[in-house]
Amino acid sequence: MPTSSELPQPQDRDSAAERSPVPCPEQPEHWGQAGACTLFAGGHKDPVQLAMLILSCSSKLQLLEGVLQQGLPKTLPVHGSVMNINRGNPSSYEVLVDSWPDFKAVLVRPRKEVVTDKSDVFTNMHAAFYRDLGAYRALLDSPGAINWGHTIYIIGLQDGLYEASRDVAKAKGVQVNWQCYFTFFHPDPSTMPDIWLDPTMKLSSLNASHVDLLNATWAYGGNERSRRYLARLIRSFPSTCLLDATGCPISWNITDQFGTTGHGYTLPEYRSHGYNSIVAIVTSKRLHAQGYPSFGYTSLDNYPMQRLQFIHWDQRLQQLRGRDPGGRTSHYKVESTLLPTDTLSPLCCPGPETLQVPALSPLKV
Repeated sequence: MPTSSELPQPQDRDSAAERSPVPCPEQPEHWGQAGACTLFAGGHKDPVQLAMLILSCSSKLQLLEGVLQQGLPKTLPVHGSVMNINRGNPSSYEVLVDSWPDFKAVLVRPRKEVVTDKSDVFTNMHAAFYRDLGAYRALLDSPGAINWGHTIYIIGLQDGLYEASRDVAKAKGVQVNWQCYFTFFHPDPSTMPDIWLDPTMKLSSLNASHVDLLNATWAYGGNERSRRYLARLIRSFPSTCLLDATGCPISWNITDQFGTTGHGYTLPEYRSHGYNSIVAIVTSKRLHAQGYPSFGYTSLDNYPMQRLQFIHWDQRLQQLRGRDPGGRTSHYKVESTLLPTDTLSPLCCPGPETLQVPALSPLKV
């Protein structure tokens, strides 16, 4: 597995005779700059050269995806975001790099026009990856890269991301909170075992009618912002659920804009039957068949889910940790000190069941 410094360099072949430049729709006069746009900042009439470029051309985004794929698993959330951007961009995200093609830092963020509520952290999630920590710091500090008047979330898997984010935010009078999770990654979900499905259960996907159930049972749910976020996920990304005889979901998970498998939950009365394992395996194999990596996060105190992850996911990413040891993933929730703190108090945090799969009817996925 290559380290971040060993990632291959994308070759900018737009100047070659066999490949024509792909136009950058925002600024045609800069088509020759590898598909990146020079940003206008501070009300200047003329373009201001900043330490960031918006990578908007499809050929460059495809090239970036390939480079990030070779850097897995350190690039997981950024790679997943770029994959989704290249496949229709259902969450309306965009990619910032410090330079191209020899980029040293990448920041994926929602397009500004989709962030209409400055306190809605669910809408304002970012992902970051760096080859050079100083380049990431400069990218984060570039005018226009981050809206520091908003409540945002930055997800990253590398040492130093928290400290760099904290220092840049502190200089701007912004508070940073740190949350850690274990990251689990399976390099080849095709090797996962076949599942055995209870004949009384039906394998399906979540739909809009299930939003209220997910919002009521999610640890960070129970409010209108979380409901809108879950509705977007259900509408835009793969999900798996088991339905009982009445058609009600009893166990489920869903993927997000970063390609993460999450929101796993089983109703309490259906636990200890292996249903969470079933939906986890089905989702992982489906994502793998579409070319997506299989990974997810688990909170540090959710021991039942950690045991389940150790059973099915080959790797806990111990080399990808933030300040604390133990394979924790650093999620940085950045909050403006001038704004009221966004409420993310868990309504409940139930642990999933342990693995007891009933040997009934086999089902290959």
